[in-house]
Amino acid sequence: MASEQSSSGGGGMELGQFLRARRTQTSPDQVGLTVGSGLRRTPGLRREELATLAGMSIDYYVRLERGKETRPSPSVLDALARALRLDDAEHQHLRELAARAARYAPESPPPPSRTVRPHLKLVLETMRPNPAYVISRSMDLLAWNPGGLALYAGLDEWPATQRNLARYCFLHPAARTLYGDDWAYVVRGCVARLRAQAGIDPDAPDLTSLVGELLLKSPDFAKLWERYDVVGPGKIQKTFHHPQVGTLTLSGQSLHIEGTPGQRLGVYTAEPGTPDHDAMLLLDLTAPQPAGQPEAKAEPGSAG
Repeated sequence: MASEQSSSGGGGMELGQFLRARRTQTSPDQVGLTVGSGLRRTPGLRREELATLAGMSIDYYVRLERGKETRPSPSVLDALARALRLDDAEHQHLRELAARAARYAPESPPPPSRTVRPHLKLVLETMRPNPAYVISRSMDLLAWNPGGLALYAGLDEWPATQRNLARYCFLHPAARTLYGDDWAYVVRGCVARLRAQAGIDPDAPDLTSLVGELLLKSPDFAKLWERYDVVGPGKIQKTFHHPQVGTLTLSGQSLHIEGTPGQRLGVYTAEPGTPDHDAMLLLDLTAPQPAGQPEAKAEPGSAG
């Protein structure tokens, strides 16, 4: 990623990549254009078609897409967003890319700290038996309760510094079995989250290292990365086919942790009294306990 940048136009290049990806994935039918029966060599919209829809010259749009124009006005951005039928999150991402292009500097700030505040680790413990964890902006697993790690079957086999949810989804042999039919949905969300973050800070070492590894090792990742989706699917529930506790369907939620450098809290829940909740409780009870903590004991009459 960093190799595509230059000190004068790196931010513009990222802006151009996003526009090109959205253009090639927008069909003429989607924007109300009637096309002839002849063969179209360009997937999606042609540059001149998008320029016409957005009310700008083809030369100006070509400069935008090639990263040579780095200061588009808000009205230009809004016109492009309307022409490409961008949703609110994609529109905001376009604005952020343009803002970065206008102030681009070759020196990227250092990656944020991986330190998790002690009280957050207590929060994770109080959430049991719900699987919960804290991840970094690049999806590194920074802290977890027993179920939060055990839910991702086989992840505990990797060293703590290698535990990353995107790396797990694409490179761990157990991931496809764990997610089953949900795997395609899960990986799309992973890539969209990384794409959105990398678009704003494409030279960040923690992001470039992970993305470079996944581009090299996973053709599936490379294909999704090329799409430049920055919004993942909106599905809340995920079904896990877990080798220890069987199949369980859980509702997931990810929350930004205030006052942290991009850290997020992830937690899964199930309705009490359901088989999914019983399986979740069993996972918590049988998962390895954190160092220095006693084994959890089931209350009389509890499941598992």
